[in-house]
Amino acid sequence: MSSATSNVKHTASRAADSKPLEYVARAGFIGYGIIHLLFAWIAFQVAFRGSGQESDQSGALQTLAGNGVGKALLVLIAIGMVGLAIWQAFEAAIGESGPRDKTAMAERVISGVRAILYLVLAWYAVNILRGASASMAQNQQNKSAGIMAHTGGRWLVGLIGLVVLGVGIGIFVYGWRKKFVKHLNTEQMNASVRKSTVRLGMAGYMAKGVAYAIAGVLVITAAVTFDPEKARGLDAALKTLAGHPWGVWLLALIGLGIAAFGIYCFAQARYRKV
Repeated sequence: MSSATSNVKHTASRAADSKPLEYVARAGFIGYGIIHLLFAWIAFQVAFRGSGQESDQSGALQTLAGNGVGKALLVLIAIGMVGLAIWQAFEAAIGESGPRDKTAMAERVISGVRAILYLVLAWYAVNILRGASASMAQNQQNKSAGIMAHTGGRWLVGLIGLVVLGVGIGIFVYGWRKKFVKHLNTEQMNASVRKSTVRLGMAGYMAKGVAYAIAGVLVITAAVTFDPEKARGLDAALKTLAGHPWGVWLLALIGLGIAAFGIYCFAQARYRKV
């Protein structure tokens, strides 16, 4: 490694260890938790009341825009999401300490994806504050329709669906095998806190994995049937479940899992290795 590259990496590492960045990132986890608790509430509304509200993260953000307190919280969430994005961008650029193996490289790629996700959520929060339309589901549907209008577009949408399905399975396995635990300062927890935190993380990741897997299947179905309305991401996945008697209860379980993930995010604000 050249001295210039080493100096750049050293500078990036010092920036990543910034205390202000750490505080903003930890506050971001609280905002991320609030988003998921609202997301879970919307899922329950869709399951038992047939609500037509956007049942995804953008719908959760939109619920905050109805009053001054909610808008102030949206501002804080947007700042927190940017903080999380910057932190994860550093993780993607320099990686965590430890062996530089294939697993470490995969973690860096995942950090890059997370950074993009957090920035997208921050962008939606800002758009909602500005009074602009901010629907993740509609945006995904429009993009899918545009892609499928081109030659080979349906194959591309189908491939995207396979990727989303794979991501869902990966998230489920990540939770089931408790791989998230290595990112927590478990030595700072007592036995009961550690046990409850791990259970919340497992339930949360597994529920999100199921939701994304269903979304992936629907995107594949959209490509096969040439129906962009099925390519609305989590919104389509949850509302499809709500349309079946057995699906309502599965949706309720997913909602509980998403709520568990929201609470787990609060634990991350305290115990996540940042």
